[in-house]
Amino acid sequence: MKIYVDADGCPKAAKEILFRAAIRTSVPLVQVANRAIFLPDSPLFERVVVGAGLDVADRWIEENAKAGDLVVTADIPLAAKVVDKNALALSPHGEIFDRETVGERLSVRNFMQELRSGGVSTGGPAPFSPADRERFANALNRLLDRATRSRPGESKARVHPPPS
Repeated sequence: MKIYVDADGCPKAAKEILFRAAIRTSVPLVQVANRAIFLPDSPLFERVVVGAGLDVADRWIEENAKAGDLVVTADIPLAAKVVDKNALALSPHGEIFDRETVGERLSVRNFMQELRSGGVSTGGPAPFSPADRERFANALNRLLDRATRSRPGESKARVHPPPS
């Protein structure tokens, strides 16, 4: 298992939670972005800088993620593609995407995009809140515990969201 992070839009607080979780579970983490983004020093961590352009990081993640990997992204089309590959997908706000939920979220996203292209103002995403940090840490713990349960010697220590 690897964790792939769509890092261009991932909140810093979510990345900090991810770094601690990767170390706790010894799961490699790959941060993918179209520019160099901070990455703590650890042999578990890898930075991939892709070229500029729309969805270049998403395509790289889609091509490299395999069944059983975890992809952290706010991009619903990317989540749908990796779920189709039997990978896990999680939003930075703690929403777990599976075959049932990702289809519904993709429909809502497409509907909202149609409204925006028709001139309707739909507002932007809410700021990343302490509740989002907690939801993300809890969902990440559940997914990683499930995925690493069969690995011997795993620590069951929890990752807690950083204080706000």
